Amino acid sequence: MMSTQLSFTKFENNLLPDYRHKISTAESTEDVKKFFVYTSIELFRKIFPKKTDFDYGDITLTPEGESSFTLAEQLQASTEFSSTWDNSDLHHILSRLADTAINRYKHLKKDPAKTEAKIRR
Repeated sequence: MMSTQLSFTKFENNLLPDYRHKISTAESTEDVKKFFVYTSIELFRKIFPKKTDFDYGDITLTPEGESSFTLAEQLQASTEFSSTWDNSDLHHILSRLADTAINRYKHLKKDPAKTEAKIRR
């Protein structure tokens, strides 16, 4: 028997235009991290409409890490979340969002003087 794989790409596609715009106009690596986290939380809220207590610390972009992002322990400990995580494309969606953010992050990190100049304007 095949298990049902939930798909949340419609939510991803809904968030992508705004997300891409924010990432491409991000002026600092901190902005990139922030946009990734806020977009991820927005995605979580669409997927889990009954659970509203998602926190800024629930997901972190980790550009220098082994994984492109990390999830908070309490999020992973949630039965509803982990069940959805294991039986859907949520991991793949977050990986794609993280990859987009990390590409921009690395680009900004390469030229910090330009980034600083923009911040001081």
